[in-house]
Amino acid sequence: MKRLMGIDYGTKKTGLSVTDPLQIIVSPLDTIATKDLFDYLRNYFSKENVAKVIIGEPFMADGETPAQHHDEVLKFVERFKNEFEGIEVELFDETFTSLQAREIVYKSVASRKKRRNKALVDKVAATLILQKYLNHI
Repeated sequence: MKRLMGIDYGTKKTGLSVTDPLQIIVSPLDTIATKDLFDYLRNYFSKENVAKVIIGEPFMADGETPAQHHDEVLKFVERFKNEFEGIEVELFDETFTSLQAREIVYKSVASRKKRRNKALVDKVAATLILQKYLNHI
């Protein structure tokens, strides 16, 4: 089987997560500077089989109103589809995942300095997006 990848897209940094090849376990992968994201993905996809990418779709707290950076995510999705034609893409609601990720990091990381690490929050948010997707299907 092939892996699934979760993406928490941001204008500066993007969090990534993946499943194991059996698509059972979701793990944080990395946080990448968004400007370097396509190079990173090309390299990753050359080494790993990924069937589908789940990209967090940002909405306001009501779950219906698109969030401020919604258009940026849609532009990213279009570019992704053009660059990686063989990989399926699906948008999935990411409402509250960043807040939940911050809570998880706060509760599970002992060091204050490490808790402030936004890169850790981004990849935990990507993990939550992918896990919620798997729970949903």
